[in-house]
This record gives sequence, structure tokens and C-alpha cells, in this order.
Amino acid sequence: MSENTIRRVVVTAVGEMSVREEAPTPVRSGEVRVRSVTVGVCGSDTHAFHGRHPLVPIPYFPGHEATGVVTELGDGVDSVAVGTRVTVEPTLPCWDCKQCRSGQENLCENLQFFGCGYEQGGMADEFVVRADRLHVIPDELDDRAASLIEPLSTPVHAGRIAGPLQDKAIVIMGSGTIGLLMLAVARYEGARRVVVTDPLASKRDLALRLGADAAVDSTGPDAVAEVREALGESADVVFDCVAIQPTISAAIALATKGGTVAIVGVPSADVTIPTIVVQDNQVRIQGSATYVPQDYAKAIEMLVAGAVRGEDFVTAEFPLDRARDAFDASVSGQHIKVLVRP
Repeated sequence: MSENTIRRVVVTAVGEMSVREEAPTPVRSGEVRVRSVTVGVCGSDTHAFHGRHPLVPIPYFPGHEATGVVTELGDGVDSVAVGTRVTVEPTLPCWDCKQCRSGQENLCENLQFFGCGYEQGGMADEFVVRADRLHVIPDELDDRAASLIEPLSTPVHAGRIAGPLQDKAIVIMGSGTIGLLMLAVARYEGARRVVVTDPLASKRDLALRLGADAAVDSTGPDAVAEVREALGESADVVFDCVAIQPTISAAIALATKGGTVAIVGVPSADVTIPTIVVQDNQVRIQGSATYVPQDYAKAIEMLVAGAVRGEDFVTAEFPLDRARDAFDASVSGQHIKVLVRP
């Protein structure tokens, strides 16, 4: 690689990626250049890599869980300084549509998403992004903790719009990264009892170590009954962090009567729901899409307070030229959060 090029990961086809060299992207007005420090591998990344993400076309440039250090400022940027450690809020709203004007820029009608179908992603030596999408990383957070700000913001948002969670009976479907972070949010917000599910015993054991009151095998023939028994009542809120037919069906059964089902995981396909049960038992089905700045602020608060610790979640790190290995590790079932370090 010459001094006039950078490396960038690109998913070129389903199941195929490469690390290519290219010229650095120019910095335009309102943008900044950031040297990458950590980039998390998200379930959305691996779903898209395997052709199972409905909203990310291939080819694409992965890496929306990005942290780094600002190295260059575009014209008009005064919100950050060169040398500042930052994390990216990857939603790229238009700021002009009805949703943006109402403070729901995560639902922007013209939304673009850094690292998911956008012209750039963070899985590169450096990237250029709008300055208004950056959050300063507090000095108290090391690189591993900082890498969790973006993924933690997703369950923070879900808990906020499905809550309040204080003194509530909570079920979390799935004990992957988002499910375990959802557990941390439920605990931080004062949930009375939290039961998690997962098909893998290792993930259930980890959820118990991280504060779940009980963990149930989601593939068991009487899983719904077991979860309800462990909870001791119907669920006030069920967070479905998997979003496939079996988990949606179980979530609605657990939220009967009068509960809320929050869909946090990204579905790979449509599912069916028992509308008679939903109507007659007054079950609320709540979608949860990414985050807004106040969710980033709460995620940072939780990390600084030690409610979520980097050492509990970051279980593997790979250099940029082994990005494919990082993706494979992320779906192996052996890790929680896998990082790429350019």
C-alpha cells in the first residue's frame, strides 16, 4: 500500500469480500476525516454479507459501529477538533422531512445509513463523515468500552420507547450482543425481574452471569410455559432481539394480556401474527428503529457508570486484512462482540 492510498473493506457479492486500496476521500464542507480505531461487526453486517438483510444491497461498504480519532476538518466544522476521539451515529438524516422536523430523525423519510448501503463505511483505515453524526468519547472509556456505544444505543432506544421499565416483568428473546445489552438496559432501568431465552446453553449461562434472573432454552417444547413460570406472571414487555416466526409467536403469547412486544432484531423476512390474540388481549407491538442522540447520551452514561463493561462483551479482535475472519467469528456462536482494528 502506498502512502497515497488507504485500505477499505468491500462486500463484493453474497459471501465474498475483499480489502481494496483506494485514494482517500476528499473532505467536503461540514464533514470530517476520521482515522479508524475500532469497528464492531454487527448482526446487520453478517446478515447483509450472507444476503439476508432486506435493506442492505450488495455491494456495500461495512462498518457502522465505528470509533476513531478526528484528523481533518472540513469548512464550517467547529463542533469537534483534530485529535478528538469520536464515535459515529451512522444514521444520515435529511433534516428536512416531517420525521426529522419532529425530532425523529431515525425515521427520516430520506434516510441514508453510514456503513449500510452508503458510499462509505468505517471498516477502513479512515473514513469521511458528516460532523453532525459524531459523538465525543469520554476519556473514562477505553477503546473496547467506546466500541459498545453504538450497539448499546439500540437497546437503550428500545427500552425508552417500550418502557418505562422500572419494576416491570421483562422477557428478552435472544442472548446475542443486542439481547445481552438489552439485559443491561433493563437492569439499569430498574426492571423487577428479567428472563432471557436462547438456544445455546453458553449464551444462557452468560446471560445469568450478567444479571438475568432466569434463562430458558428457546427451542424447548414448552418454552413459553417455562418462561412464564420463571417470570412468575405475564410479561409487561418482551424484547424480541431475534425477530423470526418462533420468537414473535412466543413473544405475543408471553405478553398476553396487556403487554408490549418490542421488535428490536432486524427480521430477515415477514412473519405472521395472531391478530385475534393481539386485538382481544390488547397486546401492543412496537417497532424499534436504531436511536437518536439522547439514546447515545444514555449509552455513554451507562458505560461510564460501569453498567456495561467492555471486557464482558468484546471477546475477539482482528486486523483489517482479516475482516472475513472477523465476520466468521461473529456468527460462530463463540463470541459476543467482535472488533476489527485497522
